[in-house]
Amino acid sequence: MTAPARNAPRAGEQAVLDHSDSQPAGSSHRRWLALGVIALSQLTVVLDLTIVNVALPDAQKALSISDANRQWVVTSYALAFGSLLLLGGRIADYWGRKRSFIVGLIGFAVASAIGGLAQSGPQLFASRALQGVFGALLAPAALSVLQVTFPTGRERAKAFSVFGAVAGGGAAVGSVVGGILTEYANWRWCLLVNVPVVIIAVILASLFVDESRAHGDTRYDLPGAVAVTVGLAALVFGFTKASMDGWAAPTTLVYLAVGVLGLVVFVLIERRSSHPLLPLNVVLHRTRGGSLLTALLAGAGLLGALLFLTFYMQVTLHYSPLKAGLASLPMTAVFVVGTGIIERAMMRFGPQSLMIFGAIVASIGMIVLTRIGLTTPFWKCVLPGQVILGVGLCSLFIPLSSAALIDVDDHDAGAASGLFNATQQVGGAVGTALFSTIYAAAASGYVAQHVGLGNVEALSQLHGYVVAFRWASAAMLLSALSAITLIRIKRDDVAENAVPGAF
Repeated sequence: MTAPARNAPRAGEQAVLDHSDSQPAGSSHRRWLALGVIALSQLTVVLDLTIVNVALPDAQKALSISDANRQWVVTSYALAFGSLLLLGGRIADYWGRKRSFIVGLIGFAVASAIGGLAQSGPQLFASRALQGVFGALLAPAALSVLQVTFPTGRERAKAFSVFGAVAGGGAAVGSVVGGILTEYANWRWCLLVNVPVVIIAVILASLFVDESRAHGDTRYDLPGAVAVTVGLAALVFGFTKASMDGWAAPTTLVYLAVGVLGLVVFVLIERRSSHPLLPLNVVLHRTRGGSLLTALLAGAGLLGALLFLTFYMQVTLHYSPLKAGLASLPMTAVFVVGTGIIERAMMRFGPQSLMIFGAIVASIGMIVLTRIGLTTPFWKCVLPGQVILGVGLCSLFIPLSSAALIDVDDHDAGAASGLFNATQQVGGAVGTALFSTIYAAAASGYVAQHVGLGNVEALSQLHGYVVAFRWASAAMLLSALSAITLIRIKRDDVAENAVPGAF
C-alpha cells in the first residue's frame, strides 16, 4: 500500500503547525538533550518493572499477599497500562506531547509514593494500577516526542538505538538496585526511589523538550476508549479468575465473554468513527499487524515466564534479593551488548530473518530453563538459559520495533506507538495471568498425584515453574510463526521507521 508522505498534513488538516512542529528538530544540541530526558523517563519505567519483580517476594510476606493474588502486583500495572495506552497516545498527540510527558511523569511519581507507603495488598495493587494509568500517558508521549524530534535519517536511527540501549540497561540496573534496596533498606524503597528520579526528569523536560501536537481532527473517540478499556480489562481479569476459580467457573466465562465482546464493539466503533482512537489502517497494514501479533505472543511468553524465574531463585534456591538481582543480569546484559550488533545485522540480513531467528532462540532459552531442579547450580541452567534468552530477545525485539511504525504518518504517531507498547503490555498481562493459571494447575496436580511424598510442596512449585517455561517456549515459537507468515519489511525501511520496544 502507498504510504502517505511523511509530515504532510491530511486532507482537512491545517497546513500550518505550531512553532515546535515547524521546527521539530530544533538545534542539534537541544535535540540530544531532549533525548537524554526521554531516556531518563524510560529508565524510570523500566527500573520500576524489574525492581518490583525482585522486591515482590518480600512485599508478599510483608503485606500477607496470597500466592493466588501476588500476580496482581504485576498484572494490575500491565492491565491499566496496556488498556489505556491507545487513549494515552491520542491525548499526547492532541493535548500536547511535552505537556502529556510531564503530567505522566508527575502522576507516575505520586503513584509510586502511594505504593511505597501501602499497608495492605489491595493498596499496593491500586497504586500499581495508578502507575499504569500515568505510564499509559507517559510512554506514548515520550515515543512521540522522540519521533518528531528525530524525524528521519541516521540521527533518528542513532537516537532510537540509544533509547533502546538505555531501556535494556535499565532492566539490568533495576535488578541490582532492587536487590540492594530490598536487602539493605526495605522493599518499599523500590517504589519510593522513583520520586527523586522523576523530579530531575521533570525539571530537565521543562527546559529542553519542545512542545508539539497534531492538528486537524483532534476530537477524542471516547466510546472507542471505553470499549477497548473494558474489553482488555475484562479479558485479562478473566484469565486471572481462571487461575483462582478454574476455566469452567461462571465468573471466568463471563469476564472472558465480556472481554471478547468489548473488543468486537471497539472494532465496530472504529470502523464508523470519523476520529477513531485507533485508525484501522494502522492495524490492517500487513507488516504492522504482523508486528503487533508477534509482539503480543512474545510479550506473553516473556513476562509470563520471567516472574516465575524470580520466584525460583528466591523461593526455591533461597537467593537473597541482592543475589537474585545479580543473577538476573546476564539476560539484560546480553540484550544491551547485542543492541549495536543487531542494528548492524539488520542492515545486512534484513529485519524479518532476525525476528524469526530471535524468536526461535528465545524459545530454546525457555527450554533450557525447564532443566532446573531444587539444587541445580546457577551456571548449569539459569545462566545459559538467560544468555540464550538475551540473544533471542535482542534479535527479536529490536527489528520487531522497527517494523511497528512503518509508513505511519506523524498525525498518528502517538496512537501507533501506543498501540505497539499496548500490545506488548497486554500480552504481558495476559501471559502473567495465563501462566499463573498454568502454574497453579500444574502445582496442585502434582500434589494430588504425589500425596505423602517428602518435600512435596517444593517439588510441586518446581513442577509448576517447569510447565510454565514449556508454555512460554511454545508462545515464542508461535511468535516466530507470526513473523514468518505476516511480516514483510525491507532493509531500506529500517532507518526511517525504527522505534524502540518496551522490553
